[in-house]
Amino acid sequence: MIKLCTVILEYQNPKMTLETIESLEKARLPEGVKQQIVVVDNSPVPDGSLKKALKKFKNIKLITTLQNTGFAGGNNLGIKRGLKWGAEYFLLINNDVVVDRQFLHHLLAAKADLAVPKIYFAKGYEYHKDRYQADELGKVIWYAGGQFDWKEVFGRHRGVDEVDTGRYDQTKAVDFANFCCVLIKKEVFAKIGLLDPDYFLYWEDADFSHRAQLAGFKQVFVPQSKVWHKSSGSSGSGSQLHDYYITRNRLVFGFKYAVWRTKLALLRQSFRQLLTGRPGERKGVIDFYLHRLGKGSFI
Repeated sequence: MIKLCTVILEYQNPKMTLETIESLEKARLPEGVKQQIVVVDNSPVPDGSLKKALKKFKNIKLITTLQNTGFAGGNNLGIKRGLKWGAEYFLLINNDVVVDRQFLHHLLAAKADLAVPKIYFAKGYEYHKDRYQADELGKVIWYAGGQFDWKEVFGRHRGVDEVDTGRYDQTKAVDFANFCCVLIKKEVFAKIGLLDPDYFLYWEDADFSHRAQLAGFKQVFVPQSKVWHKSSGSSGSGSQLHDYYITRNRLVFGFKYAVWRTKLALLRQSFRQLLTGRPGERKGVIDFYLHRLGKGSFI
């Protein structure tokens, strides 16, 4: 019997979280797999509706933090609960994702240390809705593997905004796994530790993936496994909050892992952002140099 711990992070959107749970409940659990779902409620003041709604489900554990511990901190709480339970695999999945019924079967069959599915935009959540025909919605790719540009210190999603035509249907090693949905073996946590809470929100998956890569773990894109992402449904891409954490954490990651030439380029770029950047970007740069990590000073 394989024990699988599924961790879902909730933050002030119980309706969306329940949609993810209902989607997971409809998915087919492979034979010989026992699943425990851990929901971590990161809402500082939960309204109680989620706790009430979860009573109808079996094998779901609710952790209430009563504070926003961030993406890294919240997922770490769920992972620790799963480790205590004796889980061999961990599925980290956003609360704004719905899944194909066979998605888990394909992820497990890959036998990778980290396995990520093909992630589509959920219908109506595409970045450029007017670009597509009605029958193409739900088939627009959000992530078909992660590629990392070390010169720019920037991660790119293969296939983003493209209608799926089968171009990305090969299992492939990736530079980074997107933690919107990822399956991870327990051995990875045992060797490299948990998600780094210094990031709080954004870039923690790139950091974890890079540490896993340095430790020799295999991370692959599994195109047969499919999920749909309500992009920006949880964190609000394009907001000042997004600007702040993306800017600060890119500097954290770059100064931690990049070569010196790239670090000098980041230094120059950060000074330009101080002068001409948006408010969230400027604050992110300041907090990086003042070493205000974790939640920082934005929220």
